[in-house]
Amino acid sequence: MTLMDSLHMQFACVGKDRVEATMPVTPEVSQPFGFLHGGATIALLETAASRGAEERADLEHERPFGVEVQVRHRKSATTGTVRAVATLECEGPSSVSGIKQFWNVAAYDDEGDVLTEGLIMVKVVPLARLAEKERERREAKGGASR
Repeated sequence: MTLMDSLHMQFACVGKDRVEATMPVTPEVSQPFGFLHGGATIALLETAASRGAEERADLEHERPFGVEVQVRHRKSATTGTVRAVATLECEGPSSVSGIKQFWNVAAYDDEGDVLTEGLIMVKVVPLARLAEKERERREAKGGASR
């Protein structure tokens, strides 16, 4: 079971430049006082941005990873459905390897009020680079135990 399954997230619209996802406000995604947990909202927003990055990636050769989240919570909810919208702001090469994408994100309640908004950076990394990093980690572990 994935986080999406656990939080009952669903995609409403998926494209290369815009993704919408929803999540019901239930006790499972609420903080102890009954309000929607900010972390659950962030998970929904990052899921939407990452799904957009998947649409732009060649999944046979690369994988997207959320690497930075900058959001501000403006309001909370106790019932209803949260709708996340992620729109691509820009895309460009990173300094190491891969591509950085910047996604504007916002979460809305059933009345259309903004709950949370901000920017999420996703890095699309070549599988060859991931394999190289894994080799480096294994070598460092092996070298440290000598």
